[in-house]
Amino acid sequence: MSNLAPLKIGITCYPTVGGSGILATALGEELAARGHEVHFISYERPFRLPTGQPRLYFHPVAINHYGLFKYPDYTLPLSVRMAEVSREFQLDVLHVHYAVPHATAAILARHMLPPELQPRVVTTLHGTDTTLLGCDPGYRPAIHHALTASDAVTTVSNFLKRETERVLGFAGPTEVIHNFFTPRSPRRSRAEVRQELGLRDEFVIFHSSNLRPLKRIDVLLETVARLQPRAAVKLLLLAGGGFAHYAADVFRLGLEDMVILRENVTDIEDYLQVADLGLFTSDSESFCLSILEAMFFGCPSVATRVGGIPEVVEDGQSGRLAPAGDAIALATAVQNLMDHPERRRQLGEAAQQRAQENFTAAVIVPQYEALYRRVSGS
Repeated sequence: MSNLAPLKIGITCYPTVGGSGILATALGEELAARGHEVHFISYERPFRLPTGQPRLYFHPVAINHYGLFKYPDYTLPLSVRMAEVSREFQLDVLHVHYAVPHATAAILARHMLPPELQPRVVTTLHGTDTTLLGCDPGYRPAIHHALTASDAVTTVSNFLKRETERVLGFAGPTEVIHNFFTPRSPRRSRAEVRQELGLRDEFVIFHSSNLRPLKRIDVLLETVARLQPRAAVKLLLLAGGGFAHYAADVFRLGLEDMVILRENVTDIEDYLQVADLGLFTSDSESFCLSILEAMFFGCPSVATRVGGIPEVVEDGQSGRLAPAGDAIALATAVQNLMDHPERRRQLGEAAQQRAQENFTAAVIVPQYEALYRRVSGS
């Protein structure tokens, strides 16, 4: 804990499975452990947010369904709750993950308060604000305004910073603060997890994501279908739900006996310890936290060479990269590492070392603390 006075920080993120919510939750835990007071504000408790940790609080947002509105509104109730929590606990900073609706709500909340109670707004972009909504003329002006009105803007990769400048025309200062991961000790032994999964001596390929279209699960499945011998391979898929959409692909490719599905997993470390190789086939990624999670367990990944992934994985040194959408190239890289365990071990050791040197809480969290103090003058 620092000799400086602790800060009071509000955090808003999407509470469902996804890299942004996982990062925001881990950041809140780390800040609370360092003596700061952290208040999460969202429509649901973030799925990995622990209970009973000192200085860590959750404030739910009530969403009413009025017949007047065709769609329920979240931004206004969120802004009111942000203002209430800011006033009651005298927050120094509102740290919001995504510009819309979170930064928009935070800026509105700030204007509801007298000047002496207005928290500073820090907005972290994770990707979709820029790469998807930033291209939509119905959202672009609102996102640009949210960023301009924020006291500080951060992105999780240099790639995303460049894209934000290009797509949104945002010329304000942007600080790159990479994602981090703090692995917990597995709750169960490796043998127990392998038994649960029905594994014998199969090669385990790991994939974790929210299964959004840009994750290209179709390419993931096609890649796995090309591996030989099939009987020696299992795909361990940790999903945020919605895998039923791909049932037809699994059947078409004959993967029924190769895919092991687990949904909404919180103890991801239990499963990471049994993985031999990660496989990520996205068309776009701002960072890819799942790759980093695997790295901490000495598990290298084969991934697409897109977005911020090359900032996480050094091709040929801590993993392997291939062109997006190219199942043949991806399968070739996976097969090569399956067939050469010593090479896979070397990549895994390098991946683990890179993660421990660059992407730990000890490296990343102080960057956020310094940013909070700079914008709040604390």
